[in-house]
Amino acid sequence: MYVIVDNRQLVTTVYSSGFEKAGISALGLDPGSFSDWIRSASDSDIFAVDAFFIGNGDQRARWPRQIRVQGSTAPIIALIEAPSLEETLELFAAGVDDVVRKPVHVAELQARVGAIHRRSVAATRQEGTDIGVLKVFFDGRDPEVHGEAMPLPRRERRILEYLARNVGRRVSKTQIFNNVYGVLSEDVDEDVIESHISKLRKKLKQAAGVDLIDSRRYLGYTLTTDA
Repeated sequence: MYVIVDNRQLVTTVYSSGFEKAGISALGLDPGSFSDWIRSASDSDIFAVDAFFIGNGDQRARWPRQIRVQGSTAPIIALIEAPSLEETLELFAAGVDDVVRKPVHVAELQARVGAIHRRSVAATRQEGTDIGVLKVFFDGRDPEVHGEAMPLPRRERRILEYLARNVGRRVSKTQIFNNVYGVLSEDVDEDVIESHISKLRKKLKQAAGVDLIDSRRYLGYTLTTDA
């Protein structure tokens, strides 16, 4: 999930809509709502955010610290109106990972998020990550099993990407739902995740010959690394 913060509703609406069309759940907030949300958000909500995009707001320089204090390591990208060396340096000093001038296409923002992830210690290895016979990409491509591409519907691919980013730890149904559908999604029932994962498991097992998703009641899901 992506979070967009700006004091203009038009900006948050345009970018949220653009990300949603690209298959990424997005949450647009004004500065006041963002401050309230980041202070009260649960660990699972924070954990569900893949990137923050911060635009106009009087307290913008404080937002990166608020985000990090809550434990999020997600990329923080500042969106500015015009080229300004002083503003850019101030934003980097405040803790953002990148500064981009608006208008900017959502595809470029996705690419920048991916580049930041690849540079980070916990990010993907080069363009994808190998988990046994499975290779998962984070740029919209379908995964590969035994070197062969395995086409997946958008939601199933997003779930697999989320599991791949969190290899070695279990994630709950709620965490997966928040990441794929957004923390404020009210028109979709959380139980839909069980259906998505059931279909995903069958496809992976058929392609790999073994079950690649381990499910434990009350504990959550994880990708197996010894297949």
